[in-house]
Amino acid sequence: MSFDNNFNAQQNQKQNRQIKLASRPNGVPTSDNFELTTSDIPTPNDNQMLLRTVYMSLDPYMRGRMSASKSYADPLEIGDVMLGGTVAQVVESNIDKFAVGDLVVSNSGWQDYSVSDGEGVLKLDKNMSNPSYGLGVLGMPGFTGYMGLTDIGKPKKGETLVVAAATGPVGATVGQVGNHLGLRTVGVAGGAEKCAYAVEELGFDICIDHKADDFAEQLKNACPDGIDIYYENVGGKVLDGVLPLLNAHARIPVCGLVSQYNATDLPDGKDRLGMLMGHILSQRLTIKGFIIFEEYGDHFPEFLKIMGEWVESGKVKTKEHIVDGLAQAPQAFFDMLEGKNFGKTVVKVADVQ
Repeated sequence: MSFDNNFNAQQNQKQNRQIKLASRPNGVPTSDNFELTTSDIPTPNDNQMLLRTVYMSLDPYMRGRMSASKSYADPLEIGDVMLGGTVAQVVESNIDKFAVGDLVVSNSGWQDYSVSDGEGVLKLDKNMSNPSYGLGVLGMPGFTGYMGLTDIGKPKKGETLVVAAATGPVGATVGQVGNHLGLRTVGVAGGAEKCAYAVEELGFDICIDHKADDFAEQLKNACPDGIDIYYENVGGKVLDGVLPLLNAHARIPVCGLVSQYNATDLPDGKDRLGMLMGHILSQRLTIKGFIIFEEYGDHFPEFLKIMGEWVESGKVKTKEHIVDGLAQAPQAFFDMLEGKNFGKTVVKVADVQ
């Protein structure tokens, strides 16, 4: 993608750059689905504040919101600013509990500035060394991994946990929490570099490359006692390899199916539905999808305290894939959907002031 120099340059303080949904993707998103515009910086009214975006999160769920199909949330409309979580700094405030200079996690989307009434906005420690962690290990992805494993996975010491997309922000959290809870952790990732990182840095007992021709056989060998918990955020051939290995009463938290987000039709090959339903019955599986803040929002302070301490002490490690500049967000989004990122994808939009 190439954008004009004015849009790529550091923001003009008199204008608000925005990236909007120009059209709905048919399959894999392209640059034609985005429109890059500028507008005046908005002015906050009473009981509102003006936020300046510092970091912006890119996450797979955004692909679903670009489509008109029914989902857990309303789709974006054509012409809407692309949605997304941000770490922002308060520029002006007419809200008592937020002051100028505060760093917050908000849902400002793909733009330099936004106005907020404070609903759903979380204040961060202004002195934290890595504010972008509020979009990853200390934000929605980390919270998703933690609650999905601990509440739906119901882990018991000694059980076998398999984690798809093990080096992503959700999977990396799941695996490391699993280690602390005494599970045998088996990661699944794409490529030798990611698998080595999963074992050597994140502490997985083993990691299997899903690109390997004999992936299913390798997974079987890695799980001699079967699988008790499968943390699902990918689907596709990883799920195919997992299904025959699931033990009785296995639990499957489902937070995403990134392998299917660009699909325009049912996958080729045999119909897997009968096989899946058979396993659910015979193995008495628990499979539960969840939307993190909808179901667990009241647990966030508890999570933030626990995970903050683990990150600070080095018990939980995290890796970020940082892209510089708002104009690079579309290409970074495409790369993330193809698995080209390594770690949590974050766009740096501006410096903290």
